[in-house]
Amino acid sequence: MNIKEAKQQIKNAIIAYSTKDEFGNAMIPVSKQRPVFLVGAPGIGKTAIMEQIAQELDIALVSYSMTHHTRQSALGLPFIVDKKYGDENYRVSEYTMSEIIASIYDAMESTHKDSGILFLDEINCISETLAPSMLQFLQYKTFGRHQVPEGWIVVTAGNPPEYNN
Repeated sequence: MNIKEAKQQIKNAIIAYSTKDEFGNAMIPVSKQRPVFLVGAPGIGKTAIMEQIAQELDIALVSYSMTHHTRQSALGLPFIVDKKYGDENYRVSEYTMSEIIASIYDAMESTHKDSGILFLDEINCISETLAPSMLQFLQYKTFGRHQVPEGWIVVTAGNPPEYNN
């Protein structure tokens, strides 16, 4: 597939995932939406394609290179809260919001756009400690308790294995 065809396929997926019925519900429920995966050699313009698509569809874009993310920056940092279970008080770990999810809300505020693309580049280069959480994220669009807002599509990209040494 060439770049022009790939760009059109991604646009088609975004349009399909964003289409709503007469009641304002997604025609393809969020639970059935799957990320788009773009593969290509470094420097061929994967990020540029995403920028063009976001501009053409008038939606926001949040782009992350996953090679620098750790489990903590993706999932959030732990903190201790007091909770009561029955008659007993306990100290329990909870997590702050993911840096990635928070950046979507930042983009929504700064652009005044409710929908957009979360572009996760170099997804095949994530650390081993992040891999289980990333698999959960790709299936359910959540990091911990925090979910990608409705109207946001996840697009991932990676390089062929020969470029990942």
